[in-house]
Amino acid sequence: MLRKEDLAVIKALKQRGVYRKDIAAQLGIHPKTVSRALRPDRSVVHQRKPRGSKLDRYKASIDHLLAEGVWNAVVILREIQAEGYDGGITTLRLYIQPKRVLRAGKVTVRFETKPGQQLQSDWGEIVVEIAGQLVRVHFMVNLLGYSRRFHFWCTDSADAEHTYEGLIRSLEYFGGSPDEVLVDNQKAAVVQHPTPGETHFNERFLDLAGHYGFTPRACRPYRARTKGKDERMVGYIKQHFFVRYRSFASWAHLNQLAEQWLRTEADQRLHGTVKEVVAVRFEREAPHLSPLPPQRYDTTYHETRVVSWDAYIDVQGNRYSVPSALAGQAVAVRIGLNDTLRVYHGDALVADHVLRSADLGWVTVPEHHAQLWQETLHVTRRPLTVYQEAATWN
Repeated sequence: MLRKEDLAVIKALKQRGVYRKDIAAQLGIHPKTVSRALRPDRSVVHQRKPRGSKLDRYKASIDHLLAEGVWNAVVILREIQAEGYDGGITTLRLYIQPKRVLRAGKVTVRFETKPGQQLQSDWGEIVVEIAGQLVRVHFMVNLLGYSRRFHFWCTDSADAEHTYEGLIRSLEYFGGSPDEVLVDNQKAAVVQHPTPGETHFNERFLDLAGHYGFTPRACRPYRARTKGKDERMVGYIKQHFFVRYRSFASWAHLNQLAEQWLRTEADQRLHGTVKEVVAVRFEREAPHLSPLPPQRYDTTYHETRVVSWDAYIDVQGNRYSVPSALAGQAVAVRIGLNDTLRVYHGDALVADHVLRSADLGWVTVPEHHAQLWQETLHVTRRPLTVYQEAATWN
């Protein structure tokens, strides 16, 4: 049963735009109770005989502390204990909880962006069935701030290369690039925040930004709600796409269904905030996106290796052959998202492999070591008389 003060809190929260389920969570009641409390007849309200509380005589002091910005229940408890309060902290917290919605700085104002101004990027993850096996799926969500049109791509890793690939696929889906991309503080994009307001971005992310003509931006540390629109889409995908589709034949099948669902359902939804169909709103945003460059950014993993004396290089725990003429020289290694390994000497491609586990053995192309074998076979031959003379002399 609700008291009058409970009803007042429910009404106040509802007027502030708080969802009913969130109101219920704050007050520890069922969402249906909140719905009944908001009905015009308010039949859910029951009068109770007022009962005294140990806290009553200290409520003025508590309210004064709250008005001064003191919201820590432990600190408030110590203050009123000094005035003689001998009750528990639970009673105090129950009194403070409904008032927290009035706390300064806790209300987040939704930031609306102009067409083509901003894209918000984030990662989510979920476990689903792929090819009959339970697999942890990482999915990257990229959302345009104005139209609320979003794209997501599923893969098996959330590392730097997959982050760049996911962003590029979204830009290609939208057909253009925004003025800025807002990211969380993952290492693929942000190296560090040395001082408040200063951000050091990953060099490759800066290179990617320059290639597609957008300005990188990062959320303030510990304030991920700066990109709340995109984080909301992570939950939307889990509660809609991954509820409708729960098993997939392959990764390709998963991403194929994802794009189909995006076009037929997500793009056609009526957005609750802007009160407009997303696809229709995107038509006004599309002309404000910058054209994509003619050449796609290379997302492959780059590293340098020195070829060993036996003409192999070490990559991810296994050994792969390269032409023996390169022994002792530095080569560039590029690993693609499809587990392809390409080795370059300068601009020339000198070896092409598919990554595999070390348990399966080293990966060798016979032609790479043909010269080594030829040199091994050219052994100097000596007549037997040389050894006979040496034996006679001894």
